[in-house]
Amino acid sequence: MALAHVGHEVQFVDLDTAKIEMLRSGRSPIHEPGVEDLLKINAHRLGFFEKIGEFVAEADIILIAVGTPPKANGKAETRFIEEAVIEVAKQLKDGAVYTLVVKSTVPIGTNRRVAELIGRTLRNQNTNAEVFVASNPEFLREGSALKDAFFPDRIIVGAEDPAAVDALQRLYRPFLEQTFDVPASIPRPEGFMLPPLITTDPTSAEVIKYAANAFLALKISFINEIAGLCEKVGADVVEVSRGIGLDPRIGPGFLNAGLGWGGSCFPKDTLALLAMGSEFGYEMPIVEASRVVNFKQRACIIKKLQHELKALRGRTVGVLGLAFKPGTDDVREAPALDVIRRLLDLGAHVRVHDPIALDNAHKALGDDPEIEYFNDPYKMAEGADAIVLATEWPMYKDLSLGRFSEIMRGRVFIDGRNVIDPGEAKAAGLQYVGVGR
Repeated sequence: MALAHVGHEVQFVDLDTAKIEMLRSGRSPIHEPGVEDLLKINAHRLGFFEKIGEFVAEADIILIAVGTPPKANGKAETRFIEEAVIEVAKQLKDGAVYTLVVKSTVPIGTNRRVAELIGRTLRNQNTNAEVFVASNPEFLREGSALKDAFFPDRIIVGAEDPAAVDALQRLYRPFLEQTFDVPASIPRPEGFMLPPLITTDPTSAEVIKYAANAFLALKISFINEIAGLCEKVGADVVEVSRGIGLDPRIGPGFLNAGLGWGGSCFPKDTLALLAMGSEFGYEMPIVEASRVVNFKQRACIIKKLQHELKALRGRTVGVLGLAFKPGTDDVREAPALDVIRRLLDLGAHVRVHDPIALDNAHKALGDDPEIEYFNDPYKMAEGADAIVLATEWPMYKDLSLGRFSEIMRGRVFIDGRNVIDPGEAKAAGLQYVGVGR
């Protein structure tokens, strides 16, 4: 969408017919702020297809952005990338020059593998096309993907041939120089500085993506480990986070203690990084520890409930928030769903609310009679013995805690994201329990 908005002609291909039909009708198949506005504004520059067709032959730059789900051994599955690359190669024409860009998060050496597949396919079909391969990892956050696309903090290009770098520099020039008309719904951040174009070799570009995600995951796990210590010694992790985050060498981002990380990137990418290290007999204990601490946080929430309610069998627990983070309807690896499954195993009845992700959560959890889904958070809280705030949606900060206290059967409020003021919760009659405070 962002590329179309800055003037490029963009053709999308996806094998999911339902998604393509939604996009053709101006609707987004995912919840991402601003996407549908841009679909309407830039419809004349956009095309949507279920198959790789002849239009690929007329392209200058071809972006491969298919998924790389984890295999059973933790390695990233690259089969879908390879299949897409071969199909693309079959459409290329004699005498043409292309830049093929791998945007997916891929194991080390994938770009070399892609270049080999392209060359072999072209030779087998006697096509005399020239294809430059580049690694161009994306750093878009769900819930603010368009903001990150229009106003990136850096653009990474890994390529062996300067021609590929030149092609991507032309593609991204409007973003690098900020010469486009800023969409009204996505204002330029105050004080935004022009982003650098970082050029490197493909292998380094592949590692950059994994290393970035692993470091952010580690930062969250670190503050969660500190939160456990804070509970033992009587400190408040919110104050600790604020105190250390003011150090510019550390920074305040990703220092919010709570239920930990989920989603489609951090769990998959940290696991893939460990698998890559294992291939070379190289241990990565820090990355491994970040995963151990992260998934332990879900169990910690259950222990807090057990401490307050004792046995959970026969109890009714409400869960506020199902998406893995606010601003998205994505429930993949969502901590809330893990907590819900654990509650069900312990015999609890669960009532849930989310402003966006109810349908996706229902699909993921199935038709369990012990789960009730609500569009109204207050209806969800009626008769609950305890509430767990699992996703920090802004609307939850504005809930009437006094009303919760009146309609709940119990008074336990587990703030799994430390977004509620403990004093206000206690004044409202709730038994507040945070993480690390």
